[in-house]
Amino acid sequence: MTTRDFSLRYAGDRTGFLLVHGLGGTPAELRLVVRALHRAGRTVHCPQLAGHCGTEADLVATGWRDWANSVLAELERMRETCERVIVGGLSMGAVLALHAAAERPDAVDGLALYAPTLRYDGWSIPRYAFLLKWLINTPAGRRYSFIEREPYGIKDPRVRNIILNAMTSGDSAEAGLHRTPSRAVQQMWQLITDTRRRLPSITCPALLVHARDDDVAGLSNAFEIQRRLGGLVDAVILDDSYHLVTIDQQHHILIERSLALAARLEISARRHRRAAPMRAVAAQ
Repeated sequence: MTTRDFSLRYAGDRTGFLLVHGLGGTPAELRLVVRALHRAGRTVHCPQLAGHCGTEADLVATGWRDWANSVLAELERMRETCERVIVGGLSMGAVLALHAAAERPDAVDGLALYAPTLRYDGWSIPRYAFLLKWLINTPAGRRYSFIEREPYGIKDPRVRNIILNAMTSGDSAEAGLHRTPSRAVQQMWQLITDTRRRLPSITCPALLVHARDDDVAGLSNAFEIQRRLGGLVDAVILDDSYHLVTIDQQHHILIERSLALAARLEISARRHRRAAPMRAVAAQ
């Protein structure tokens, strides 16, 4: 079992970002974003999800409710010191952020959704991958694992080589698992089913960043979420990145837009505080 905790936590001001890594991934895939947001003065937490940063056996010993509880527990922790919390994440981490917003609308002030993944339909996904849903409960389906394929979600060749070397070295805490067991993917599907039906109930402001040429989750994922969310959505389509937008060539745009969301929330909060005494006087 995983014993070390590779979570990233940086204290800053009263506006916090809670960022969530993807399935079989690691907080390291959000490290560049975490550090940049913290340099801008923000409080930033990126927890290690239950069962992650260890072996495939560690991962399949947990389920989507365990991963969701990891996020909700970190949200409670951040609400102790932060006036506002933006919850976001990469790939499945973005889905977990949406789930947290549906579960705790009183505690989530905004969303930062990076390459949200409702289905694997990017251009690098094998055409036969859809068959797994029908085969998942067969002996062969239960033994199947998704193996990371070129270009590994990264357009920048230099960064891709670094990540590939880390993945093949067996250091799952640095680059995630090279193989994702089908049982873990099945749990992700259950999370997506639960979250997808709740999208219209989510009304907090959302930033959505997706690559036009996402190799793992096609742009249709972003369009569906943008269409079905119940609140304001600021959609950013990147033209020079693949799936791992938090470390690929345009991650600086993602950082800038995330900070802009935090600034808008602060301005809105100040206006609300100024308006409250006037409303009280008018009521009298």
